[in-house]
Amino acid sequence: MARKTATMDPGPDAPVGAVPGLDRLPAGPALFVGRRTELAALRAAAARPATGRSPVLVLAGRPGSGRTTLAVRFARTAAADHPDGVLFARLSAPDGGRVTPARAARLLLEQLDPEAPVPLPGATGDGRDEPACVALREALVGRRVLLVLDDVRDAGQLWPLLADEPGCLVLATTAGPLTGIEDIDPVILGGLDRQASGELLADLVGGTRISCDPVGGADLAEACAARPAALRLMAGWLRGDPKAAVTEAARELTRVVGEESARSAAPKGEGEKAEKPVQGPKTAQASTPGKAAKPVPGAASGKAAKPVQGTTSGKAAKPVQGLKAAQASTPGKAGKAATPSPSGEKPAEGPAPEPAAAETAGDQAAWVKPGPEPAEPVPVPDSDPLIGAFTLLYGTLPASQARMLRTLTLAPAQTADPRTASALVGCPAPEAAVTLAALAERELLGQEAPAADGSPRYRVPGRLYPRLVRLREQEDRPAETELARARLLERLVRLTESARALLDPSGGPGPDPLPAALRLGSAAHAREWLLGERDLLLGAVADAIGQGDLDGSAGRLVTALLRTLPLTGAAPADLYRLHELVLTVAERHGRPRRASAALLNLGDLQAAAGRWEQAVAHYRAALEHARTAGDEPLCARALEGAAGCHRALGDAVRAADWYGRALGLRQSMGEPAAEARLLARVAEAHTAQRRFDEADREYRAALAVLRRLGDERGREAVGAALADLRERVDAGW
Repeated sequence: MARKTATMDPGPDAPVGAVPGLDRLPAGPALFVGRRTELAALRAAAARPATGRSPVLVLAGRPGSGRTTLAVRFARTAAADHPDGVLFARLSAPDGGRVTPARAARLLLEQLDPEAPVPLPGATGDGRDEPACVALREALVGRRVLLVLDDVRDAGQLWPLLADEPGCLVLATTAGPLTGIEDIDPVILGGLDRQASGELLADLVGGTRISCDPVGGADLAEACAARPAALRLMAGWLRGDPKAAVTEAARELTRVVGEESARSAAPKGEGEKAEKPVQGPKTAQASTPGKAAKPVPGAASGKAAKPVQGTTSGKAAKPVQGLKAAQASTPGKAGKAATPSPSGEKPAEGPAPEPAAAETAGDQAAWVKPGPEPAEPVPVPDSDPLIGAFTLLYGTLPASQARMLRTLTLAPAQTADPRTASALVGCPAPEAAVTLAALAERELLGQEAPAADGSPRYRVPGRLYPRLVRLREQEDRPAETELARARLLERLVRLTESARALLDPSGGPGPDPLPAALRLGSAAHAREWLLGERDLLLGAVADAIGQGDLDGSAGRLVTALLRTLPLTGAAPADLYRLHELVLTVAERHGRPRRASAALLNLGDLQAAAGRWEQAVAHYRAALEHARTAGDEPLCARALEGAAGCHRALGDAVRAADWYGRALGLRQSMGEPAAEARLLARVAEAHTAQRRFDEADREYRAALAVLRRLGDERGREAVGAALADLRERVDAGW
């Protein structure tokens, strides 16, 4: 077992337990060594007086340099200075997908106040004016909050989230330079120093293998470029082979790295064929990363496709008919970067410092300027020691663990608990839990904060994801991969339906009972599970619909979520995402009736939020689909919805026109109750135009219909409106 060392830095200011949000931070590795200079630099930067916007601290380093671990370490020591809470969001998925500022803002808003309404997506670009970004900045004013933003790809993700509140602190980690934000002095991470590398290996390997062979330990650290992730993987390799010498580990790693370097340098046609860059799974609301440029240590290059709002990666969903897809803007001001003071550690491998830019006077956002297109993720080359260490360790895994690790790349957000993992590989949940723990113990999975019901959760590290996808494509048949995805969707459908049955027993019978290890025990357990796994459930649907080959299973999950999430008080933004996915599937399969229904639901959500222009656009698009399907009830509903929006906007002329068209359709369908309601609405629109005779006539027609229906309550309401109209006209109105 790993031993503790007295030289590990616990941090001078341990956070108090009362600070909310610390449980959201990734658990991270139990052992932390070195990085005293970097922690001191972060503390000094955080202590500087700030005015205007929230100060930004940046940790930059190559994949595997330990930037997330260091950020979490600093956040735990600095949390006491931010009593209003700690917020955490990842701005990149393990597959390289770019999380848009709007999506990140919604996640942060939910963490800041779970009871507060989260704005629906807006029609504006995914930038500083996007409703969720505006709401987040307003909510942060007057608070002292620490925002930890992990794996930021570019300044365009960051600047819309920065509030004009100097009491808040933003800590961002990145693999590339955040060109575009003013007054940023990044702390650039290189490898660990020699002492810290030795301590980390000694603690992880255990026993006296490192202390008895300090030269071998130094050679192994050098072969790993002293980067924490590679050191941890090689420690896992040594733990798996107690008889292996440390010098042998260094020699083997050097050999594998050399072979990988030769293979990647070989021209096409010699040796192995050049392999295509790995792309993440397609999602229904995602942008496809562009082709990666040749890797530069610590920097990203190349162009990426413009992101669609709420995306991670993959192919973008079709835009709503009649609406323009919002494209992300990436304004920013070229920031200045300073090289940290010498720390005695290895030279930094992060991004090169950027020159300072001139200040822009008179600009409300003077600390930003238009920046480049969204950056690509920084790739890990095949010749990197990290890949060599992974290759060695992966080769020692039992077949069941190797298959589990490959298959976890199919999990939503590459995050899994025993329920998810057991569905993917088709094994019992207790067996999956053991395998997950074994992979985490060998440093191949990162441990996340546990689920609401206490279930452990694990995540595929983004630095290993491309290689694991490549291995999955090489070793697993496509049919096996599709079956794993289908099993996961059906498992999630059954879990969601069982949660609905617990939360609303009167809503119909639930599915067949699940195995005991998977079962939700009570309504409270079901609610906790739904709220805790909501993002992963929505992500699973988006992944499946984005790939387009499991629309049946994905549709069942969407239906189950639409029935179940409202029972937990789900935010309209979640329902909005689901209806957008329904629309994607309906348009893909040429089902105008279903597309019209989805657009009507989207319009209703926009109207309920008071966003009448966006609602009108959805209702108009729904009308076109309904006409294509020849569905008169849907046409009437779309007409009435659009009329209501014009009425709310104060456009009485258009309101009267659209209500009149809806009235004619309802009359032809023989729906007297709807006819009476619409006659009254038309009368109201005429009254607003001061066309009192027409209004009087429509009110009297509505009274006649209500009299035939025997609706006394309706007659009283319309009669009162008619009496009020006549009284005002008699008074000279």
